[in-house]
Amino acid sequence: MDIKRKQNDLQMKQNIIGTAQYLTFPLLEETGLVRHLFSTRLGGVSEGIFSSMNLSYSRGDEKEAVDENYRIIAKLLGCEVEDIVCSDQTHTTNVKVVGEKDRGKGILFPKDYTDVDGLITDTEGIVLATFYADCVPLFFVDTRNRAIGLSHSGWRGTVGRMGARTLEAMHDAYGTKPEDVTAAIGPSICKDCYEVDEDVAAVFRQEFCKPGQCGKILFPGTKGEPGKYQLDLWRANQIVLEEAGVSPSRIQVTDLCTCCNPDYLFSHRASQGKRGNLGAFLGLMPGGR
Repeated sequence: MDIKRKQNDLQMKQNIIGTAQYLTFPLLEETGLVRHLFSTRLGGVSEGIFSSMNLSYSRGDEKEAVDENYRIIAKLLGCEVEDIVCSDQTHTTNVKVVGEKDRGKGILFPKDYTDVDGLITDTEGIVLATFYADCVPLFFVDTRNRAIGLSHSGWRGTVGRMGARTLEAMHDAYGTKPEDVTAAIGPSICKDCYEVDEDVAAVFRQEFCKPGQCGKILFPGTKGEPGKYQLDLWRANQIVLEEAGVSPSRIQVTDLCTCCNPDYLFSHRASQGKRGNLGAFLGLMPGGR
């Protein structure tokens, strides 16, 4: 399938195994420490508006289909379904430390936690999972301390500096320093597709409008209507990571918009809410260098 990219130099690698297609970041692969992927709509068994790789149990899809989709994802990752630990996203900036006791939660076992938009671990073999249909996935790999983080950052999370909150949690748990982190900003809605009203624009101005920054994340609406703006969540999250101390050379930013590619990626805005969920997955490989 042809996909629309936002720039000419490819930032994400398109992988095809059988009918399944998934995306990876070369910069994360280069660490040699992790297995990861960002799912697409392709290669699963769900039908209708969930076609076909839906990873949500809560949007009306058949449980058996979602179960099978997770088995397919686990095979692509080279792990078992019971190795995966899922978030419980409610647009917070809460980050949970994940360990052995959490394996399989959200798929095979109920989650005994709520309001968790970020997951971190230093346990080899565990695969963190967060979910999307326009919001921003944030991947973190601490190459010195062998720890990882994966966080969901919508506009509320971005204003709350979810990227910085995740790095702080990794520092508290594992001694992570931002200069040792390789990070990636995953597929999500681009500024050309993401129009917001004045109320959202106002909170971004308050948080981000230091000299020279507002013009990097807020732009006049494409239709020229007063009180309408285009918001660049990719750049806003990049600013958050850089200000937290991650080197710009160690941040890879997606070139794929969910809303520009509604047949390839689930988009809440493009589908008017009739959709499944994509998944971001990140795990420390046993015996990684």
